[in-house]
Amino acid sequence: MDWIELVKNTLSYIELNLLEPITAEEIGQELNISGFYLQNGFKVMTGYGIGEYIRNRRLYMAALDVLKGDEKIIDLSEKYRYETPESFSKAFRRFHGVSPMQMRTRCYKVKPFLPIELTVSLKGGSKLSVTIEKMHAWKVIGLPYTVCYDSAFDCIPGYWDNYCKNILPKVNQQLPGCCIGMYGICMEQEENKKDFVYLIAGDYHGEEVPEGFSVVEIPAYTWAKFHCTGPMPSALQSMNRRIYEEWLPSHPEYTIAGGYNVELYDNGDTLADTYQSHIWLPIKEV
Repeated sequence: MDWIELVKNTLSYIELNLLEPITAEEIGQELNISGFYLQNGFKVMTGYGIGEYIRNRRLYMAALDVLKGDEKIIDLSEKYRYETPESFSKAFRRFHGVSPMQMRTRCYKVKPFLPIELTVSLKGGSKLSVTIEKMHAWKVIGLPYTVCYDSAFDCIPGYWDNYCKNILPKVNQQLPGCCIGMYGICMEQEENKKDFVYLIAGDYHGEEVPEGFSVVEIPAYTWAKFHCTGPMPSALQSMNRRIYEEWLPSHPEYTIAGGYNVELYDNGDTLADTYQSHIWLPIKEV
């Protein structure tokens, strides 16, 4: 699967439909890929969630329309897909630093947000460490956390900090054999395409389930298992980018098989240069 071309096509689709009520799921259907993985790959390769990117592009274009002065604010709010003029003005001020009416006398406050142009950069470096392995289904247990795609990269590290300080010590007393915290698992939601479920988890062996926790069965898949060395979270973020920019485009015989992304963490100092972690991606042959 050529992810560079896929993200380019996503960017083109957004520009052609910028004033339409488009969603990541709709774009995924158009490009024949799960919205879950399209969101992840787009974020990894551009630095923006799809919803965030669409919103920023609309607010920039709205500022240009405000400066022209041909349309009323109420009409611009509808044009750029806001439910009310108030919600439009609030988002506009948050992005540009001034209200739409103030913008007409302070055009220097326009915050540019031009379309991203994706380029290919050939780099030397270390070879990716990956193994392909078939696995039976297995069960994990953890505390589910609903995450918005647009804010995932920012909020998940904070969630981990709070979890480790306030929840993990108690959980490990209740579930000593499960090794809660060995996995970080992203799971697609069928009913809600704007969010996904994140699970800080461990292996489940039939223990009593504490209040608020869930047991999830990860289906049987063939997994591409990528080995990372380096401090968290930068090593995993770098590996994620290399998966979408290097490994998937160079292995067109595989495509992503299901709505799961598993990170596996070894014991040790997570900030050490020698720290070991892993990314597991479900795949299937095309």
